[in-house]
Amino acid sequence: VQLQAFGGGLVQAGGSLRVSCAASGRTLSNLNMGWFRQAPGKEREFVSSVNWSGRNTYYSDSVKGRFTISRDDAKTAVYLQMNSLKPEDTAVYYCAAVEGRAYMGTRSAFRYDYWGQGTLVTVSS
Repeated sequence: VQLQAFGGGLVQAGGSLRVSCAASGRTLSNLNMGWFRQAPGKEREFVSSVNWSGRNTYYSDSVKGRFTISRDDAKTAVYLQMNSLKPEDTAVYYCAAVEGRAYMGTRSAFRYDYWGQGTLVTVSS
């Protein structure tokens, strides 16, 4: 599966933005989808994920209550709605996927098999 993230941009603190991840090459069936981000000079970190069925979602503590992940298997797309953005949310956002129905919300980037190129989100203060 090929993944492509898009929708990043510049937004003021307190604002909202939705980034999207489009998948091609196969359906999203059995794929658990995640969002990671990497700020300059920092390691890539887990942001959010949704399991293969869409019934279970996971969030890092830093975004819980502000970000919402969703998936649309018919459109082979995954979205990350980001509200109440803060300057510390500034990063390149990556979508990723890992196959399997035993998924329990792993936050380790090493566990994900497929990655898209990132999309830059900049939050100004």
